[in-house]
Amino acid sequence: MLIWDHKQKFPERKQMLRRRYFLVASGLNALGGIALAPSAGAVPPPGKVLRLGVLDALAQRFDPVSNAVHQALLDGLRAHGYVLGRNVMLEYKSAGDDPDQLSQLAAELVLAKVDILIPIGANPTLAVRRATKTIPIVMTGLADPVGTGVIASLARPGGNITGIAFNAAEISAKRVQLLKEVVPNLSRVGVLWNSSLKTMALQFEQVEMAAPILGTTVLSLRVSGSGELDRAFAALEQNRPDGLVVLFGPMRGNDLPRIVDFVSRNRIPSIFEIDRGVEAGGLMEFGSNRAELARDAVPYIDRIANGASPADLPVEETTKLKLIINNKTAKALGLTIPPAILARADEVIE
Repeated sequence: MLIWDHKQKFPERKQMLRRRYFLVASGLNALGGIALAPSAGAVPPPGKVLRLGVLDALAQRFDPVSNAVHQALLDGLRAHGYVLGRNVMLEYKSAGDDPDQLSQLAAELVLAKVDILIPIGANPTLAVRRATKTIPIVMTGLADPVGTGVIASLARPGGNITGIAFNAAEISAKRVQLLKEVVPNLSRVGVLWNSSLKTMALQFEQVEMAAPILGTTVLSLRVSGSGELDRAFAALEQNRPDGLVVLFGPMRGNDLPRIVDFVSRNRIPSIFEIDRGVEAGGLMEFGSNRAELARDAVPYIDRIANGASPADLPVEETTKLKLIINNKTAKALGLTIPPAILARADEVIE
């Protein structure tokens, strides 16, 4: 079976059509994007302080020391000539694992009259989009923004929102392939997915398309929120799959520990889509490199700060993906990670 090397560099989308990756013969497209050059203006005029409103779904405070996404955003700003306290200020708000707070926090940032809004994650992006139609919004990595109706198109987003996106639907199909390579006897794969989010429905559809090509069947574990996790766990115990794809996020504070604890106790090889699953004991994680997405969003901030309209800035669909493997978990499950996959991993937890 052909494995797509997610570290390879892709040309622009026009040429990329000749360089698809294949799930056997699936026709699933590789990710492509448009590089956005820094503006000629570099920084705001002397005396002008750029006010950025950052809305985060998780981290309680802005902490570039321990948070890779925050560090990447700060590094990107610095590389473009922005220095905190001198010509840029950050108004930072976080929901702290409680997505119900996001709408209120987004409204507060709008009332603070920031120059540009920078949402980190899917729910923050949707929250700021609801809160304003005028303040420019720079996405730092939103899944499937065209398919979910957030923008009109990648080339011409329209409205007040632009930035970095990724094709989560296609990535989800790749997760099944990775599980198949690591779990040789994978004949049925469970998919835990949040049906309240349109992007999750798109991802599940891609998994359903990829599964028969890989010789697997799908056990759908459809939930609409945290309160239905116990029902999903009961279904997993009754109809145990050979592996599990977790597409549940965004999550509340205790959701991820509950999911990881369940798959660990029941010895189910699982691949996650978000940052903390593998560190907590999951087998694999494959998805967008969120720190790189934040860094790549900075040229958009710079362009808008120097007068560009977000409606005219093409959205870049990133090719920067990250594969993390927990080899300790693999050994506990009696699995041997193939050397070819270990070589492709960005990080291996021993």
